[in-house]
Amino acid sequence: MLFLGLTGSIATGKSTVSSLLSRAPYSLPVIDADLIARQVVEPGTSGYNAIVRHFLPTTPDLLLPDATPKGRPLNRPALGRRVFGAGEERERDRKILNGIVHPAVRREMYKQMVYAYLRGHWAVVLDVPLLFESGWERYCGTVLVVGVSDAKIQIQRLRARDAHLTEEDARNRVMSQGDVREKAERCLKRGPDRGVVVWNDGDRAKLEKDVEKVMQRVRRGSPKWWSLLLWVCPPLAGVVGVISWWRMRRVQIEWEEERKRERAKL
Repeated sequence: MLFLGLTGSIATGKSTVSSLLSRAPYSLPVIDADLIARQVVEPGTSGYNAIVRHFLPTTPDLLLPDATPKGRPLNRPALGRRVFGAGEERERDRKILNGIVHPAVRREMYKQMVYAYLRGHWAVVLDVPLLFESGWERYCGTVLVVGVSDAKIQIQRLRARDAHLTEEDARNRVMSQGDVREKAERCLKRGPDRGVVVWNDGDRAKLEKDVEKVMQRVRRGSPKWWSLLLWVCPPLAGVVGVISWWRMRRVQIEWEEERKRERAKL
């Protein structure tokens, strides 16, 4: 089974592509890290309890007033203002929040990956906004980045989607996920068909056509007979997975070393 990593940045159209891949003619299972991240901090979960213990004493509006049977939900805009943006304090709080959420998300993603394999799917989409930053790229046979050519497009789309955000809030959220153009460059370093980029500067019709072209390439690289062989022979699937992980880990290390050398020259 192919792990197809889907990433980009906030308001680049990644969710639209994810929705396209989940429907015919692709009909692929999508493991949505953002959705899982919401589920693992719902009232009553261990993630929710950890966030409340750490942030509530200094964030009075952390919880919404309307309670559910399991407790008051998190006020996400308030939590976002606490952790997004520049500054040592926000960076520290962001790391603490990630340290609570990310392990729980990984556990749930592993479960869903195994379930998709057992059901015989030829591929599963790993929809992870911070795919490279979190290290998930090494698990992916192919990575698809959805990008835009200018961050102003992201800010404009984000404010149209989330009307409560000021321009500064939107800019902070865009900047917190890194430059999507750098992600595109990193994706292409993986090599032909192991890394593909869709530029979403146009309308939805163009995006759908570009996705169709990309998926035709991806499917040719993972034909039906190969997918079936990996499904009926789990040991082979395990060996192939380890080899792919090792190769992509090497690409990851090479990229990080190249970036260190570039920063050292500055």
